[in-house]
Amino acid sequence: EAENRKENPNPTEDGDGEENLMENPYSMKLEFVDDPNFPNKKVNYSYSAVQIPTDIYKGSPVILNELNWTQSLEKVFIDNRREDSSLRWQVFGSATGVTRYYPAAPWSSTQNKIDLYDVRRRPWYIQGASSPKDMVIIVDVSGSVSGLTLKLMKNSVVKMLDTLSDDDYVNVARFSEKAEAVVPCFKTLVQANKRNKNIFKESIMNMHAKGTTDYKSGFQFAFEQLLNVTPRAGCNKMIMMFTDGGEDRAQDIFEKYNWPNKTIRVFTFSVGQHNYDVTPLQWIACANKGFYYEIPSIGAIRINTQEYLDVLGRPMVLAGPRAKQVQWTNVYQDALTLGLVITGTMPVFNLTADANSQLVLGVMGVDVAISEIKKKTPTYRLGANGYTFAIDQNGYLLLHPNLQPKIINFIEPVTLDFLDAELMDSKKEEVTRALSRTPTPQQCRLVLPTYSENHIKANLSDQILQVQYNLPLSVADFESLLPNSFESEGHVFIAPREYCNELELSNNNTEFLLNFIALMEKVTPDSKQCDSLLLHNLILDTGIIRQLVEKVWKTKDLASYGFLAVFAATDGGITRVYPNKAAETWEEDPEPFNASYYRRSLDNKGYIFRAPYQNDTIGILVSTAVEITVGGKTLKPAGELSSTHHPLWERRFQFQLGLSLLSICPLQDLLCYLLDDGGFLIMSNQKEHSNKVGMFITEADQYLMHALYNNSLYNRKQSLDYQSVCEPVPTSNTGAAPRGVFVVRTILAALTYGLFQDGCVTIQTQFYFTNVSSSYGIMQDCGNCSRLIHARKLNNTNLLFVVAEKLPCNACEAEKLSQVETECILTHAARYRKGPTVCYDYNITENTSDCGRGYSFRPSVHTLLTIQLILLYPICPVPALVIGN
Repeated sequence: EAENRKENPNPTEDGDGEENLMENPYSMKLEFVDDPNFPNKKVNYSYSAVQIPTDIYKGSPVILNELNWTQSLEKVFIDNRREDSSLRWQVFGSATGVTRYYPAAPWSSTQNKIDLYDVRRRPWYIQGASSPKDMVIIVDVSGSVSGLTLKLMKNSVVKMLDTLSDDDYVNVARFSEKAEAVVPCFKTLVQANKRNKNIFKESIMNMHAKGTTDYKSGFQFAFEQLLNVTPRAGCNKMIMMFTDGGEDRAQDIFEKYNWPNKTIRVFTFSVGQHNYDVTPLQWIACANKGFYYEIPSIGAIRINTQEYLDVLGRPMVLAGPRAKQVQWTNVYQDALTLGLVITGTMPVFNLTADANSQLVLGVMGVDVAISEIKKKTPTYRLGANGYTFAIDQNGYLLLHPNLQPKIINFIEPVTLDFLDAELMDSKKEEVTRALSRTPTPQQCRLVLPTYSENHIKANLSDQILQVQYNLPLSVADFESLLPNSFESEGHVFIAPREYCNELELSNNNTEFLLNFIALMEKVTPDSKQCDSLLLHNLILDTGIIRQLVEKVWKTKDLASYGFLAVFAATDGGITRVYPNKAAETWEEDPEPFNASYYRRSLDNKGYIFRAPYQNDTIGILVSTAVEITVGGKTLKPAGELSSTHHPLWERRFQFQLGLSLLSICPLQDLLCYLLDDGGFLIMSNQKEHSNKVGMFITEADQYLMHALYNNSLYNRKQSLDYQSVCEPVPTSNTGAAPRGVFVVRTILAALTYGLFQDGCVTIQTQFYFTNVSSSYGIMQDCGNCSRLIHARKLNNTNLLFVVAEKLPCNACEAEKLSQVETECILTHAARYRKGPTVCYDYNITENTSDCGRGYSFRPSVHTLLTIQLILLYPICPVPALVIGN
């Protein structure tokens, strides 16, 4: 609640039925304060707060009792924070749906929408409340299931899938006379991750009812799935049957597959309002250590599709203290604005002497923000292309530069496999297996290119002192950072890094520069509030780049070279653009480590050419890394760049290479192209291609790339992007590719699986140069015509020069490169998953007699007579009738 509430069995309510806290003498108004540990949230450390799901009556005795006994947790939370002030949210999620969290904070606004938050469906609660599950859901789609009942059934199965986590495995089948998987290419149990569940959901919503009911076909399918030795969770095994009712008990199937050990639990769900005898469904559940539930209306779906977790928790409770182990969740989005987090969870049992309960009371959780873990990694010491990553025992990422979910989803965890974040190879598969064999739940690893194995460590304490005492040398360097010096020295962009704790960050570069210089006038060389490595390297690079301006750039006539501007960027975080007017069109990231040109230059030798953005006139960007050797160690601490106006550069390029191939480019019946290493157009001699510069070559010549690819000048690598959005959005054609690939521009073809406004998977195709000879002649046969093509790689660049005849025919029978949409593309070979180290799915002392007792709807004679009278006399005004229960 926004205000912490003292528990009161009879709270006052306002006219809308909501509790009026200001008039309630048992309530009090809390003061909330900003805290850096909780960005975008005000908190109160003196109290805890509670949240109760919208569909639960807050005044029920069960909820009031829950509020009462969990109040004692407040002191525990406060004591925990005193011992460790870095703790974030401490949360207790109750099996009744109550959430108590500390510190107290206003519950997140739902923007006038219904608050559907229920702690029992949160990823951390699901993973902490029971051991991993192997589940087969079988759905009755016989002819009697139609209309509202079929809709209820579909929605119930979808909600059941939401109770599964990435630790679980699942399959779904529909049955009438025979059973078949709702997703044909899911032949066995598949991991209950977000992608697979979304595929299930789409197929479930497309089910149709027909035929007659045969329980045996459904149960036989389910048992055979669960007894298969394919990858699975390896702990709790269960069958969930959704039906509108039937007379068959399928006893011979249970005798064959499940009795006498009953290792597979069977849960039955009677869906819809009907007059069928439910005794067979009750018997099936009770005879197989399961539970029977009824879902007569849509309001019963949420609660009755999650209560099976209470049954699965029985062996865990009966195991006692042995089961009270901390489990760590996958990464997920925190509901209270903490961002991406992982949570350490522990189940809570009733261990009082007079307790005779088999139920889990709830789950305790403590959050760890991924941003805090990231702060502990040496980000800027690793260079632009070095990085750290952390994965759990299942190969899912906790930390990685490519873990960047584009959609905030508070229901599902943010799961990205290590092998899906990078281009897969056998070495990386072995890394995943090796890390999963370690005893710790998470592992952190470091990836470094060879040129980043060493770095320059500047020691500039004396220079900082010179700034404070206004000594001339360093003052000149720092004055070059001031905006009033940009006209003569070039524009300076400084990476927005946390050089010192007191440095105020800003998205405005000029404002950030002024903040930085003001702080430098006050800071001492040995200040503990500053990162000495970052600070010293920035100061060192400032002086070096200024000397470059004075001794090189100012002495050259840039226009004579066809240059619009020159640039320099460094590991220290300085980017200088000369002359100053060129900064008006500078759109690169001020953080060099995030700029694609900088990262590409470090990973490649020679000059890297990048075409302008589509429909942009900025010009061509050319960059190269500065390589130095110190003490036998090779480093690349900076990059030099230039930007050239397109027409001027074309003329100069033709002059330098003119003798051979370019001398014939003025002939309009020949096509001359300059392509980069990704197959994107840099230059063309055809005027109609002027608006195609920066696009993939197929936009200008749809059949050329096939010839280049088919003759091994280019190769391609396809990967799946699991973090895409459903709707196509405009993206830069220079967006970074997965780490380890130097071609950063991609072509995307969306394969959308109807993911309920959630996300989709795209095929990402990357073309890159092969190691063939520098010159190549090709005869492209188009069936009814042909043409000659000559291609040459330009030394010390990422460019390919192509001269081709124009096609004498309108179409070519050669295959056009395109993305082929393959059905069930997500069903690649099952990834290695480490099973649970401890499983609680059986206890000899478990009491299975509580297995659900529903009732059939058998209306009384009085009710039937009343309904008949209403039907017989619809036009007669009659007084209102109130029929008792």
